Amino acid sequence: MHYKKYVAGLVGLAFVASCATNPFTGKSTLALVSNSEILPSAFQQYNQFLFENKVIANTNDAKKVESVGTKIKVAAERWLNANGYTTYLKDYQWEYKLVESKEVNAWCMPGGKIVVYSGILPITKDDAGLATVLGHEVSHALCNHGQQRMSAGLIQQLGAAGVGVAVGGKSTEVQQMAMTAYGVTTELGGMMPFSRKHESEADKIGLLLMAIAGYNPEQAITFWERMAANSNGQAPPEFLSTHPSDATRIAQIRELIPQVKAEAAKFGVTFK
Repeated sequence: MHYKKYVAGLVGLAFVASCATNPFTGKSTLALVSNSEILPSAFQQYNQFLFENKVIANTNDAKKVESVGTKIKVAAERWLNANGYTTYLKDYQWEYKLVESKEVNAWCMPGGKIVVYSGILPITKDDAGLATVLGHEVSHALCNHGQQRMSAGLIQQLGAAGVGVAVGGKSTEVQQMAMTAYGVTTELGGMMPFSRKHESEADKIGLLLMAIAGYNPEQAITFWERMAANSNGQAPPEFLSTHPSDATRIAQIRELIPQVKAEAAKFGVTFK
C-alpha cells in the first residue's frame, strides 16, 4: 500500500466525518475531539492554575473584570437566542478571574473559563478596553478554537507518522531532514496561519459582542493602538507569528466597525 496516499486518505476522512458548523462564523470547523472530552479537563486545568497563582479578589479591578465579563456573556446569549441557538451554551461554565502577573495577557479555556492578568489593566485603561479583551477571549471559547487546535494537532501528528513511515527505510540523515522539513512546513504553512485565522475570528466576534453589550467598538482600535505602542516594535513578522500584526489587526477592525454597529442596532444598541 502507498502510505502517503493512505495517510492523506485518513486525514481527508477525518475532515469529512468530524466537521461542525459554528453559529458565529457560519463555517464548518474541525472537531476530532468532542466538548464532552475537552471541557472536564479544561475546567480541571483552570482550577489548578488558580490554585497555583495569586487570584485578586474583591478589589475594584476584580469586580470590573467580573462585571464587564458578565455583560459580554449576556451579549453572547442575546445573539445566540435571537439566532435560534438557545442551547448552544448549555455546557459552558463562565468564570472570570483577575490574576496577579506582570504579563500583558488574558486567556480563555474551552467552556468559558477566563483569566485576565493584572499586567494588561494599564493598557485596557477603561471598561471599553477591558470589553475588547474579554470579548476577544470569550469569542475563542464560543468559536471552539481550543477544540480546533487540538484537532489540528492530532492531524499534524498523524501526518508526521505518515512521513516517518514513508522514509523509514532511508538513512538517519534523510529521516531527520524529512521530519524537519515536515515540521517547518506544517508550522509556517498550516498551524500558524490557522492560529492567525482564529485570532481574526475572535477579534470580529468580540467586536460584535462588545457592541451588543453597549461598548463602542471604535474603542477597540484605541486599545490595540495602545497594545502596539506597548510592544515597542518587538513583535515578530506576521508570517512567523500565531497572531496577526498590529497593523493588520487594526485595519481589519476598522473595516468591520460599520457592520458591527449595524448588527448591534438590531438589539437596540446604537452609537453616535
